[in-house]
Amino acid sequence: MAREFCLGRIPVLFSEENMNIEVTRINSGIGTYPGRYVESVDEAYKYQLREIAVKIAAAREQKPVILLSGPSGSGKTTTALMLGKLLGKLGCPTHTLSMDNYFSSLTAEERELSAKGELDLESPKRIDKELLNQQIEAINVCREVDVPRYDFAESRRDGVKLRLKREPGELVILEGIHALNPEVITVPDSRLCKLYVSVRTRVTSGGIVLHPSKVRLMRRMIRDSNFRKRTLRETMNMFRSVEEGENKYIMPFKHRSDYDIDTFMAYELNVYRDSLLDTLREMQDIPELRDVTAVLSKLAPLDAEFVPRDSLIREFIGKGEFKY
Repeated sequence: MAREFCLGRIPVLFSEENMNIEVTRINSGIGTYPGRYVESVDEAYKYQLREIAVKIAAAREQKPVILLSGPSGSGKTTTALMLGKLLGKLGCPTHTLSMDNYFSSLTAEERELSAKGELDLESPKRIDKELLNQQIEAINVCREVDVPRYDFAESRRDGVKLRLKREPGELVILEGIHALNPEVITVPDSRLCKLYVSVRTRVTSGGIVLHPSKVRLMRRMIRDSNFRKRTLRETMNMFRSVEEGENKYIMPFKHRSDYDIDTFMAYELNVYRDSLLDTLREMQDIPELRDVTAVLSKLAPLDAEFVPRDSLIREFIGKGEFKY
């Protein structure tokens, strides 16, 4: 069995079993009509979101707050913004908030531990649960709230990010890694809509099956290199601890979602290829990167100019239309 999305005459084909896509098929699509292939992939993703947006809009009176969770590199922020845009077109003005602003300020002792790498920065204990749930309850009943602002450079909450009053018929998307954790969000599920986003598709080449976490790793490498001044090795050094946090704090709660969204874009690794491959070849002392390097070497390069400005991939490569 397979599922196929088409735009014009260009098919994007995935195996239903484990959601696999072969390198040869990706290269074939890109090599023939790269612009149309990219367009078909993005249109398939927007179709997936539109289907969900229609259902969310239908339940907006009962569930005006939408929780969106997913691991690092899953495209949470762009998906939330894209979904908000689609809901707006359906007549549901939508506000998008980040749960990061509800982190508690670090104490002096916690700052010292953080500097030594001895503080679990992924822990749900960092969230000010009392304030967060108070504000979700207030948003539900259209009471005004002062959404806090978190200063990551200073590791503390600092003032008000925005004053928000949801009007009847409007929606609020709250995105963050702990959005599905019932110990963090204590508002009853009956008043919430819950989404989980991540890469689910595996890329195959010969006997290699590239796990979705490696796709997210490449996204983080590109993003960190472009916007956070980290080397690929520095991002890789964080990979194990990030994965540990995901397995501990995010994955156990994905079953609680109402909707699951696969954020993989069939052409994305081709776009990353030339930016990553040479450096990755110099990092073969790291076993976890050998399959990544092998798959990238088989992919045809694709110029980023083919990527639409509203694509999810722009979250990682930059120059997109959404503001983060």
